[in-house]
Amino acid sequence: MRLRFGFLSGTVLCSLSGLFAASVAHAQPVQGLYISGAGGASFNQDQRVRSSPMFPDGRDRWKTGVTGLGAVGWGLGNGFRVEVEGNYRNLGYKRLVSNSLPDNRGDGRRQTYGVMANAMFDMDVGSPYIFPYFGAGVGYGWTAMNTTITAPGNMLSQHVGGTYGAFTYQGIFGLSFPIPKAVGLSFTTEYRFWTMLGPQGHGSEAWGTIGGHNMPKEYSYATGNRNTITDFNHSLMVGLRYEFNPAPPPMPPEPPVTAVPTPAVDRSYIVFFDWDKTDLSSRARAIISEAARASTSAKTTHIEVQGYSDNSAAHPGARGKKYNQDLSVRRAQVVKAELVRDGVPGPAIDVVGFGEEHPLVPTGPNAREPQNRRVEIVMK
Repeated sequence: MRLRFGFLSGTVLCSLSGLFAASVAHAQPVQGLYISGAGGASFNQDQRVRSSPMFPDGRDRWKTGVTGLGAVGWGLGNGFRVEVEGNYRNLGYKRLVSNSLPDNRGDGRRQTYGVMANAMFDMDVGSPYIFPYFGAGVGYGWTAMNTTITAPGNMLSQHVGGTYGAFTYQGIFGLSFPIPKAVGLSFTTEYRFWTMLGPQGHGSEAWGTIGGHNMPKEYSYATGNRNTITDFNHSLMVGLRYEFNPAPPPMPPEPPVTAVPTPAVDRSYIVFFDWDKTDLSSRARAIISEAARASTSAKTTHIEVQGYSDNSAAHPGARGKKYNQDLSVRRAQVVKAELVRDGVPGPAIDVVGFGEEHPLVPTGPNAREPQNRRVEIVMK
């Protein structure tokens, strides 16, 4: 029951934490190729084992071990990323917890290694210094056992060895901390719940007097199988991640631009957009529909649709300014198309994009300001 509880609590905690964070946070995009590595402490829950009849059953208890991994991944630019990971764990054997062999000591170790395919999601919680992330992975791994169990008085000396391979899966929750002086480099901390499907079979041989009917005489020798039924591992790690195409650092302040006064108009309407998006929300469609009705009732002869963006950019320097200019035009074109669907004649609508110019809310450089990501419908 204790092992099942640990398995469920690890999986549920990781999943609920990620889902809760996703519901209150925005995606922090990692774009393109990245590499990462981490290492730390490895903790195995007691593993239930089932042996051939001549060997004692019980639970393997392990010492705190070490774990390390490396990964190569690709960020999709919308918060999601995928990666391929290689991992390694090494734990020392402590003892066998068994009612039939209460006084024993263990020696040796177990090593696991394998490959995983992970899907991750990064989040933006409003701070430039910390970004939570969560994910899950599946893969294949191998467990190499080389352990001994010794009981006093020649009762038992059992050796367990061999390598077993099986499918693995894991849950991941972590925090990344960008390093300002090294653009693209982030410090990471992680918790991982990892398990290998079983039963995991290993060979065993033993000498001694303990056992079933197959070892009736003192100093008998026997060989057989020893299966690990449960295998739940918890890891706490620190590491580094490097992105080859990171978001640009803040640009130096530009000279203030004198705002061009807007000529007097009869009426104007404003709709807003998500960061780097041109999709219309239901609220935006309602505003555009209202503007279309007003243009008919007021007998408007000309409509100008003006597109804008904030001054954040997915690319540095002049390339970012051009991208924002193009983005503002695409937003204005989307609004014009919606006006036409609502009955406004297309020739009566002019489209213009101002990019980062004329913000509603003045900000510093590279700021994601929702009120500056807008399209204004100006009726003349």
